[in-house]
Parts: sequence; structure tokens; C-alpha cells
Amino acid sequence: MNDQVAAAWKLLPGYLGQHVLLSASALILGLLISLPLAVVAARSPRVRWPVLAVASLIQTIPGLALLALFFPLLLALSAVTKALFGWTLPALGFLPSLLALTLYSMLPILRNGVAGLTGVDAAVLEAADGVGMTRSQRLWQVEAPLAAPIVMAGIRTAAVWTIGAATLSTPVGQTSLGDYIFSGLQTENWVFVLFGCGAAAVLALAADQLLGLIEIGLAKRDRRRVTVGLAALVIGAALAVAPSLAAKPVAYVIGAKNFSEQFILAEIMGKRLEGQGAQVRQHQGLGSAVIFRALQAGEIDAYVDYSGTLWTNVLGRKDIPPRAVMLAELTRILKDKYGVVVLGPLGFENAYALALKADKARALHMSSIADLAAHAPDLTLGGDLEFLSRPEWAALKSAYGLNFKAAKAYNPTFMYRALESGEADVISAFSSDGRIAEDHLITLTDPKGAIPAYDAVVLISPKRAGDARLRRALQPMIGRVTVDKMREANLMVDRDQAKATPAQAAAFLSKASGLD
Repeated sequence: MNDQVAAAWKLLPGYLGQHVLLSASALILGLLISLPLAVVAARSPRVRWPVLAVASLIQTIPGLALLALFFPLLLALSAVTKALFGWTLPALGFLPSLLALTLYSMLPILRNGVAGLTGVDAAVLEAADGVGMTRSQRLWQVEAPLAAPIVMAGIRTAAVWTIGAATLSTPVGQTSLGDYIFSGLQTENWVFVLFGCGAAAVLALAADQLLGLIEIGLAKRDRRRVTVGLAALVIGAALAVAPSLAAKPVAYVIGAKNFSEQFILAEIMGKRLEGQGAQVRQHQGLGSAVIFRALQAGEIDAYVDYSGTLWTNVLGRKDIPPRAVMLAELTRILKDKYGVVVLGPLGFENAYALALKADKARALHMSSIADLAAHAPDLTLGGDLEFLSRPEWAALKSAYGLNFKAAKAYNPTFMYRALESGEADVISAFSSDGRIAEDHLITLTDPKGAIPAYDAVVLISPKRAGDARLRRALQPMIGRVTVDKMREANLMVDRDQAKATPAQAAAFLSKASGLD
């Protein structure tokens, strides 16, 4: 517990600084867009309805979905800018997060801005016109001061929403306090989860109180309160962001998907690069499609993927050749088509495998997926967050005629919990997961060969294809990691007792694999 708390505090300056920078930037950009729109909408009923309707529609989109939608959009725009001007837009990290959160912040500012401006007493406006004020003078000297407290209430709401939604930027590669939450949920590190939630809550509360001070100052025409509130916001944001801005430039970015094995392998890759004198940062929690596109676009420099995932998801292949043939073809096609280098396999396979409790398998006389097909209508399938939408699941359903009573998607860790609690009868387990043996699960054989091989392979981005230092750091990993050692390292992170951090598991695996 003490180690987890110490690790959480160590990460706080970087996470908090990036979170504040993102939230503040989105809120400021939202203000710059929303306030002029509110003025126009307040003066024109024809503009008012569509502007507020669009802002309301954006607010109905879940925050994580809104963040994710900007990834393909920026990829497409990047392709256009590269063709026309020779430069690209970042599709991961700060930019998509900024754009999504800016849109997310606009509704309360717009609504309160329109309400404040349209709520100014008509007699006051008539008096302003009577003394010869222009529309601009009336806005700045009469309407804006009277509407300011109501507008500030909207800004307070927008600030709290934005700070909360910024925790969802982790899956699109932006460092934030959400990094605590996403990694903590996967590894069942509840200290991290509580730390991330608590830090985000304290940050939102502090921002709300300081903005509230400004609101009161505007309502009472108290310049001192306004000045103190603004100064505290600026100084607080500067102090939070300073450590991140002062950090040394990052030479390499290592990617990782959203489960323990990926965190562990990314840690090993990062440590090996640091041993070469490089500055390294990790982008964790990325989905399979996003992480490959990020590698192709140069947003990340290297990560570990799996041959079956690349074969079916990236290349769209439905045939299942022998393992060696698949690796050779994959290496050639990824290089020729995408410029991505397959450095080589790590030495173990992490395949999808349908698993269930041993006692249930014995009771139903099941040892293969073919046996499962007859019982599937009475059972519930639990899949990880990707499995139920992947080609592999479609291939399994087609090959065996699987028709489950229900199918539910879970975070990988909670998928095992669902099996343990009985909420799921069968899960899409991972063959290198130590919890299969620990929980006494049976993995069903695949007699029809519907599931391809899933050799863990190191991928390098096109822009790093000729990077000698990166190759020196990662090449020794090829062929050195056995499935038994990988399972042991995974279990160190995933089990309840004597839980290790991904960094500690990576240190064990690195030593056990002769990489130290």
C-alpha cells in the first residue's frame, strides 16, 4: 500500500500539469468561441435556436466517444495537409483532446450567456439607447456587466465538466489524471483509482470556488474579489503546469494497449531505451485500431502487438495460414504497405481462448468450442472491450454456429470477475494470462482452427525504421520472453495478494528473460 501511494505521488506533478494545461486551454478556447456566439444568438432568434440545439446535441455524445471521434477526423485532415503542404496534424494526444473538450465546454457558456443577455431589463436597454449609446457601447457598458454573474455561473459549470471529462483523454494518448484511473482499474490498483478521482475532484472544486469568487465580485462590483480570483487561477495553473513544461524533451514514445501485459512490456521497452540515454514517455490505454494508426502516423515510436490482431484487424485477412507463413507475410506487407517494421516476435503467444470454470466444463462435458456450441444458447459470454466487435469473434461464430443467450463487454480485469461471480459463464481469455491457472479455468480447444496465431511482436514506426538506438534497445528482447515467464509477470500485477506494479513486474520479467 505504501509503495502504491508513493508511486501515485511521484506521478502527480506530470499528470496534474498536463490535466490543468488541457482543461484550461479547452475552457479558454470554449470561451473565445462561445461568448461571441452568445451575443449573436441573444440578438437574433433565428441564430439562437440552431446554435443552442447544436451545442445541446454535442453534449449528448458521451465524452469518451467525442474524444475518440476526433482521431479518424484528424487522421484524414493530416493526410490532406501532408499532401498539400508537407506537414501533418497530430491525431493523438493534446489536439484531439483539446478540440473535443472545447466542444464539451460550450453548452453551459452559451446557454447562460444567452440567458444573461436576453434577461437584461428592457427599460435599462431603452435608457441606454436614449442617451445615444451605440450597440457596441451598450453591450460593453450595460449588457455585459449586468449579464456577467449569470455568464460566470455557466463558466463555473463548464469548468467542472471540462476538468471531469479531461480524465477520459487517456485512451487517445493525452496524459491526464485519468491515467491513474484507467491503469488502476485494469490492474485493480484502487489506490491509483482513488488518487485519480480525488485529485480531479479537488482540482474541479478549487477551480469552481475561485470562479465563484469572481462571480460574486462581478455581482457586487467588487474588483478586489475579481482580481484575487483571477490571480489565484493564473498562479495556480502556472504552478501546476510548470513541471510539465520544464521537463526534458521526450525522444521516444512507447505505446501500450489497455491491459496489464501491455503495461509490463511497455515498461521494459522504456527502461531499455532509458538505458541507452534516451528520454521516454508512454501512451497507455490505446485500442488496437488506434494504436496501429498512431504508430503508422509517427505519434508513437514502438509498441508490442499480436500477429493475429494485425492479420485480421489491420490487413483484413480471413485466411489463417501457418504461424511462420503468417509472420513472414505480415512482416513483408506491413513494411511495403505502411512502412511499419516488424522487429520480430518476443517468443510467446497471447491468443484469444474461450475459457470457463473447470467444474462447469466437467459438468457440461466440454473440452472444445465445438462442444460449447450445443450449450451456448443457455450461457452468457463475457468479452473484453474489443472482442465482440473483432473479426475473430465473427469467425468463431461462423465456424461453430455460436449463439449465446447474452454477450457482454467488460474491462479485461472485470471480465474475469464476471466469470468468478457468475455474471458470465464463458469469457474470451488470453492464453498468456496467469489468471487462467490461478482461477482453475479450462480453455477450450479450437478444432476448426478459426482463431489465428497471436505471436507477440515488436513494431517500429516508419519514422524510426532506421533508428539505430531504438533497435539496439529493443532487438535483445526478440525471442527472449517465454509464455511461462509472461504469465508469471502478468499474475504479479493481476492477482489480489502481493500485488505488484507494472514496473515491478517488468523488472522481474526483464531479469527472468536475461535482459538485464
